[in-house]
Amino acid sequence: MSTTTTAPKPGTPQPGTTRIQGSSAKPVTWKIPILLAALGLVAFVFFGVMGPNQTAKFGISSAGDFFQLPVIEVPAFLAGIVLSVVLLGLAGYAVYLKTRNQSAPRWLPIAFIVVFVVAFLIWLVGGARTPNISLAGLIAGSVTLAVPLVFGSLSGVLCERVGVVNIAIEGQLLGGAFTAAIVASITKNPFIGLLAAALAGAVVSVVLALFSIKYLVNQIIVGVVLNVLVSGLTGFMFSTVMQADPEQFNSPDRLPIVDIPVLSSIPLIGPILFRQSVVGYLMYIAVIVVWIGLFKTKWGLRVRAVGEHPEAADTMGIKVNATRFWNVTLGGAIAGIGGSFFTLVAIDSFTKEISGGRGFIALAALIFGRWNPIGAFFAALLFGFADNLQSIVTIIGTPVPSQFMAMLPYLVTVLAVAGLVGRSRPPAASGIPYVKG
Repeated sequence: MSTTTTAPKPGTPQPGTTRIQGSSAKPVTWKIPILLAALGLVAFVFFGVMGPNQTAKFGISSAGDFFQLPVIEVPAFLAGIVLSVVLLGLAGYAVYLKTRNQSAPRWLPIAFIVVFVVAFLIWLVGGARTPNISLAGLIAGSVTLAVPLVFGSLSGVLCERVGVVNIAIEGQLLGGAFTAAIVASITKNPFIGLLAAALAGAVVSVVLALFSIKYLVNQIIVGVVLNVLVSGLTGFMFSTVMQADPEQFNSPDRLPIVDIPVLSSIPLIGPILFRQSVVGYLMYIAVIVVWIGLFKTKWGLRVRAVGEHPEAADTMGIKVNATRFWNVTLGGAIAGIGGSFFTLVAIDSFTKEISGGRGFIALAALIFGRWNPIGAFFAALLFGFADNLQSIVTIIGTPVPSQFMAMLPYLVTVLAVAGLVGRSRPPAASGIPYVKG
């Protein structure tokens, strides 16, 4: 008599074992639902109940466009009520998902941000003495102000994707701005100044790579020290060299604004995409190239492998520290190009601390964008929008205090780092030095 033993089906609990349902699931926090609910209530009170009764007018076209689009007129009070109710609905949906221990989908906080920004803008314009604003100018100016932030965040993406924390973005931007100004002034050629700015940013990154990768010094400490060092050096050179003879050392020519015929006359998108400086066009190219390089090439696969699991990458024959060194250097060169924007595009001279802490905002854009070049680009645009908005609203005479508008970019930065779009996970090996065993 034979006995046949049937193997248990996969996943079937064995005798003597107990399955704990949901034991592997990560708990969902209340952070996003509470934050969205608080912002929704603020919007309902200020944008809705206390909203202005004027009509906000938004101009889309500008002079010289192929055709003129009509001005958008929005009743501020009604729009505030409707949009704040939408915000409360999105926040309520996030709370509902939390009660079911489900995390909010990625689109939800993004949609909340978009609706909140629109409601905030309508509230500002509707309450101004002159409730009329050029939407085309606002967006174009936001993109322009975001240029150094985009380059700085791309530098951070390249460094952190390979496992090196780049706190020195501020120093790279400042070094690029100083070098671009002095080299372009001496050579009377802004394009040579642009190349020199990239070299200066790369030099700062070489120091970061040397100490953090070869000598295993704490990466955050090295970055902070480099920011202070570059700030001190450029400030000293500005006081002793540039101010002594500004005509010779601090009068660079600006990079030209290049209008692409026909395309630059398209309403709204023409000035944004096809009426930029050389640095502005390089920004778009850099975002596309870095994204393709990281996610569509073998080089990018090696880079991400080094940033996630350097030991496994080493066993596959990838030179971990060499890859990190060259990536950090490349990131510094990109940040240096972003620094040249300050002295070759925005203004035609260098001043102390001209970067104004934008390297740290670029670091926030990197986190907000989830270590992705495209995400970092749009996050930088949001910060540029907040920066540009403070100057626009003072012109139209909004009742909002200027001090509040001045702190708006940094408030957006705090909300971004606090996790408005959910939990951001950096590369697993980010900030961890690798010593080959």
